[in-house]
Amino acid sequence: MNSNKATILVADDDDDIRLALELLLMAEGYQIIEADNAKDVMIKATHQQPDLILLDMNFSRDTTSGQEGLDILSQLKLHNIPVILMTAWGSIELAVKGLQQGANDFIEKPWNKLKLLNIIKQQLSFSRIKDEHQGYRQLLAQEDNKPWVCESASMLAIEQLIKQIAPTDANVLILGENGTGKSLLAERIHQLSSRQSSPFIAVNMAAIPESLFESELFGHQKGAFTDAKQNRVGRFQLANQGSLFFDEIGSLPLSLQPKLLRVLEAGQYEVLGSSQTQTTNVRLISATNADLNQLVAEKEFRQDLLYRLNTLVITIPPLRERLEDIQALAENFIVQFCAKYHKARLSLSQDAIDKLKRHRWPGNIRELSHTIERAVLLAVSNKISAQQLLLDIADTVSNALELQPLEQAERQLIEKAMTVTFGQVIEAAKLLDISRNALYRRLEKFGIKYES
Repeated sequence: MNSNKATILVADDDDDIRLALELLLMAEGYQIIEADNAKDVMIKATHQQPDLILLDMNFSRDTTSGQEGLDILSQLKLHNIPVILMTAWGSIELAVKGLQQGANDFIEKPWNKLKLLNIIKQQLSFSRIKDEHQGYRQLLAQEDNKPWVCESASMLAIEQLIKQIAPTDANVLILGENGTGKSLLAERIHQLSSRQSSPFIAVNMAAIPESLFESELFGHQKGAFTDAKQNRVGRFQLANQGSLFFDEIGSLPLSLQPKLLRVLEAGQYEVLGSSQTQTTNVRLISATNADLNQLVAEKEFRQDLLYRLNTLVITIPPLRERLEDIQALAENFIVQFCAKYHKARLSLSQDAIDKLKRHRWPGNIRELSHTIERAVLLAVSNKISAQQLLLDIADTVSNALELQPLEQAERQLIEKAMTVTFGQVIEAAKLLDISRNALYRRLEKFGIKYES
């Protein structure tokens, strides 16, 4: 969205104000639309789809309460157009109320020209990035093709629960083993919420270096630190009015937890390099496979932060405890991978279904996905057989435990994990519940080949 092509709707009942803004903004290359009453604002927002709206808080009804601006703002939410509120009364309470109801920013009259232009430029940039991000997520959703499956009693109970809690704005903490579908459940909650038309932004907390935490979550301005060569929009701004998903929240270092707690308590933060306080309105969903209560007891996780995260807690069961879902999940993966590899539609033989239900699935749904992908590639007819699942090497039906030297058992477990995960070291490390570096050392020790 180039500034010299962006269209701004200036909504104010004062002719002089509209003229002054028109002269200022046209000099910066913006195209201007004007509206002098509430009805005209809605008509032009609907039919001309401006890129941004400068909205006065008070029209003809009164001059101080700002209620007219708030009423218009509530109607504009459906249009997903950035709105900057304007008022001559400088009420902080009114500003906060407008921001809580969906406005993107707030400025007082008479305005500082440079500040106003910077706010406009920033909001247009935010809007462009959010549009690109949303389009990218929609594309990924079409490619991933991960339907929600809940045929088992445990998943039906979860479905009933999320239908009850999703329309609220309560924070949700999702617990469960690796690979159980915690991120999919988070998206399901978002889809059933009143925020479904706004962004769903996912953040892997374990993947954020401590030095970049504030930049990733809150954004930074150009020049804020040595490598800040351009402005960066933070995840809280991207997710504004939508849902923010923190995956692996248990891995957040203790030193960074107060910074997250502050924005969760006050809804406010500062972009690195800026002294201006930003306000955000997000629904927070978190997930972890860690025991947060144990981390609190060990003083590795703040109890006050846990209380902010766990307003509602959902524990998603491992795949071995939802056998009724396995066939449906497998059939969905077959459709996905047949399309990916341009193969005719396949189906599972009865012996394959039985085999899938006997397996223990230490890697849960992620392991099932890898197993079906491999079987689709190996299939030579329109049926996938039990043999083509290649699960014998990882079957855990037998209760017998063969005694053998510890080092030999360790090697077999590592080889099994690398086979099940197609040689993906990160995934194999998760299955073995060890760090990636620890697995690399063992691979070298046993001379097990792997791709870097």
